[in-house]
Amino acid sequence: MLVHHLSCGTFDPPLVGEIVCHVLLVEADAGLVLVDTGLGLHDYADPKGRIGPTRKLLRPVSGAPDTALRQVEAFGYSEGDVTHVVVTHLDFDHIGGLSDFPSATVHTTADEHAAAITSPDFLDKRRYRPAQWAHGPVWQLHEGKGDNWREGLTGHEVLPGITLVPMPGHSRGHAAVAVDAGERGLIVHAGDAGFDASSYADVTPGGRPLDKTPMLRAFEQTVGRDRRAIARNHRTLRRLNDTDGVTVLPAHDKRILDDLR
Repeated sequence: MLVHHLSCGTFDPPLVGEIVCHVLLVEADAGLVLVDTGLGLHDYADPKGRIGPTRKLLRPVSGAPDTALRQVEAFGYSEGDVTHVVVTHLDFDHIGGLSDFPSATVHTTADEHAAAITSPDFLDKRRYRPAQWAHGPVWQLHEGKGDNWREGLTGHEVLPGITLVPMPGHSRGHAAVAVDAGERGLIVHAGDAGFDASSYADVTPGGRPLDKTPMLRAFEQTVGRDRRAIARNHRTLRRLNDTDGVTVLPAHDKRILDDLR
């Protein structure tokens, strides 16, 4: 499978520095598959209604040309060519583009769907943005931990070569998404299981040293649901990243996106 690395949203929060929304576009036998979507056209058209007060803190600096839809079109495809979207979780900066692909099947863990939609608790009601799924996506929910996968982890093979790997901590039903990219090896989109790539790696995929970003790590702790699980996920990601043929990428660390594009 051919994998493209897209930036589908950029933010410039105070003190933290520029962060991106790293999205994968996968050319698979089942059609085009997106791993996360970043921000969508409707988010830029109605930031107050779709993103809410968080927009004032994160300060989006990207625009409609950066959406997954516009980039898919730039490759010569249309929205209908995207048949599946596999999401790491349902935070606004990961699913804003769902409404740009209304015919796609959206894969998520049942736990994340429950947290955001069917049984949110007090914190979850403040976290998620229902306007982003008001168009009525076609959901495919994956229950439980799944089958044995690798490195002591379990997962759900949602499509041939694409595995949803439960990794809660940032949110109640968060998951990583692993893509078998053939000669490129295994690409693991960690979502928000690690904000700062230096939490699981010492160098970028291109070999550049990774310095710690204390403010980004502090932000990760602030918005996460379970700090112990976050620390455990960092250790798991390091174990994966240290495995030959595996590349781990986080959703928001621009240094990794720059090396992989």
